[in-house]
Amino acid sequence: MPPFPLQSDWAFVAGNLDLLLAGTGITIGLTAASILLGFLLGFPAGAVEVYSRGPLKRAVESAGVVLRGTPLLVIIILLFFGLSVSSSAFVTATIALGLRSAAYQSQIFRGALQSVDEGQLEAARAIGMGRLQAIRSVVVPQALRRSVPGFQNEFTIVLKDTSIAIVIGLGELLTVGQNLYQGGQSTAALEIFLTVSLIYFVLTFVTNRSLDYVDDHFSIPGGERA
Repeated sequence: MPPFPLQSDWAFVAGNLDLLLAGTGITIGLTAASILLGFLLGFPAGAVEVYSRGPLKRAVESAGVVLRGTPLLVIIILLFFGLSVSSSAFVTATIALGLRSAAYQSQIFRGALQSVDEGQLEAARAIGMGRLQAIRSVVVPQALRRSVPGFQNEFTIVLKDTSIAIVIGLGELLTVGQNLYQGGQSTAALEIFLTVSLIYFVLTFVTNRSLDYVDDHFSIPGGERA
């Protein structure tokens, strides 16, 4: 007979729910910061790949290939233990996740920009807009709308990838869950990870439904995105 009755395992989870929720808060913050950094770097990178030429375009494309082809675990370890970009595990994880997300977001936005008919850019130029103004005022608003489905998928991936920050000791949700059962205070490993999985599911579900609403709100009647 196990030293802890089954009901005490769930009681142990309930008693430490505050710790799990604190870890959830860090997970949400890490996801939001990483996605924002990814957007701030990824959107310009996508635009460079579409509209730029020469060394800048090649440099951006090469950086994207390297980041997309390198496991996130390796990036985090390299930044934290190798380059020591920050003594803060949160900052390091944000940079790692943000750079990796930027590499993927750049492709989402590149595809969205290329999906806007070239004739619209030419029409904007014909009425007196400069090239940069035409891109900013005509192409970008449409591309952002068309990128929502891809961005939704990327958001979900980054949310789940935050768990990899466990390797540098960041106290996000998965780390908290692992610390609880490894402390030897309970046999509630299954119960803890079921609770952690449920929290991840709720976060993912709420995020997806929210972005579904955004996608529907900005869609054009008839189903065409613009």
